[in-house]
Amino acid sequence: MRWSTGVGRPSLDYQPRRPEDDVVYRTVRDHFETFRAHAAALRDGAGLPRFVEAEFRAFLRCGWLAGGFARFRCTGCGDDRLVAFSCKGRGFCPSCGGRRMAERAAHLVDRVLPDVPVRQWVLTVPFRLRYRLAWDHDLCRAVAGIFGRGVMRALRQRALWRGVADGRSGAVMVIQRFGGALNLNLHFHALVLDGVFARAGEGQLVFHETPRLTTLDVAEVLAAIEPRVARLMERRDVGEGAEDGWEAQAPVLAGLASASVHATRGSGQRWADQARAFDGDDLASGRCLVRANGFSLHAGVVVPAGQRARLEQVCRYVLRPPGGLRSAGGGG
Repeated sequence: MRWSTGVGRPSLDYQPRRPEDDVVYRTVRDHFETFRAHAAALRDGAGLPRFVEAEFRAFLRCGWLAGGFARFRCTGCGDDRLVAFSCKGRGFCPSCGGRRMAERAAHLVDRVLPDVPVRQWVLTVPFRLRYRLAWDHDLCRAVAGIFGRGVMRALRQRALWRGVADGRSGAVMVIQRFGGALNLNLHFHALVLDGVFARAGEGQLVFHETPRLTTLDVAEVLAAIEPRVARLMERRDVGEGAEDGWEAQAPVLAGLASASVHATRGSGQRWADQARAFDGDDLASGRCLVRANGFSLHAGVVVPAGQRARLEQVCRYVLRPPGGLRSAGGGG
């Protein structure tokens, strides 16, 4: 059996997860019904969408034997073990999100990304677009496509300047919907091969690494991406006066999302400075960072070839659950 680089072997001593020890679990347990009633009061009893309530209730059962379990028995020693079912949620469950993060990061390192330099590109969009992209998944995928093609085009062009024709690169893109303060901050992470593959004279594929990037290089990529996103918004009729489909379909959820995007509380008091300080964690390095018209593009993190453990750390960061939450307990 193959173990992923940088991931420790599992312990032979099973320690059940204790959801009651987790601060997120206690917060949801103690305040969910109050939150649910408040949401219903905002819109004449309409309340939260059914799938949101289902996510919360599944999370409250995650890791508890009362919510269902599997029984394992060793035929050799006769030992019994009960393992509580997990919710397998994709929202905010630290245990299930952390497990999925670790599994997918290991898969990317072991089976997807070749042993070449990999650079992380991070694109954030203006506040006015985050809300719309969070609701309109087709539009979000279209913006992701513009971002990916812009980076690929820049890599091919730089390779062509060095005499490498027909170069091809690759990327894995993750759309994150949260910021460091758990606010709604939809942005894009892309793990991009830092160069291109091209066929040599004998027909074999050869990787050509991209020369060291500068902030000006990143600015040129953003300058190509921004107008394409603007034209896309014009074609989709996304403007200040555009109809809000989210508000029409799920008014309570839309109101909460709008407040989270703009970093406001119900009373109108601003906590934007705090939220933006947390979001700045994604852009810790000032090198290869460009901001313009509410957009930002960061490409200052690169993992050299041969550093697979470091690459797995970056993959885990990109795939981390909301707010980087981690469960303190074991499996379940």
